[in-house]
Amino acid sequence: QVHLAESGGGLVQAGDSLRLSCVCSVSTFGSYGLGWFRQAPGKDREFVAGVLWSGENEYYADSVKGRFIISRDNAKNTGYLQMSTLKPDDTAVYYCAVEVSGGFDLDEHEYDYWGQGTQVTVSS
Repeated sequence: QVHLAESGGGLVQAGDSLRLSCVCSVSTFGSYGLGWFRQAPGKDREFVAGVLWSGENEYYADSVKGRFIISRDNAKNTGYLQMSTLKPDDTAVYYCAVEVSGGFDLDEHEYDYWGQGTQVTVSS
């Protein structure tokens, strides 16, 4: 069974950086597309970044473009989200998700497995 576990969240100040990790329980992670989403209080979950199974074709939401970097290490069954120049508006629970098709989508309903999420809080 596929399990995803996020880590790396926390409380930081505006301008700080954080790196989130997403560890997958199965080695077939290397064939899955990876997406990161976030959900702020009172808001819908939104797409943040996605990358193909191969690590190619990164795509970012406009709100994080130039500040966040998505990456993956398939040998470690792990995905990452490097977040820099954090803003209070980045405060949310961050989720990783995978698509067994190997691609990624902006639509959360296309994903097959989800982690439990990790809280990121950015103070001003």
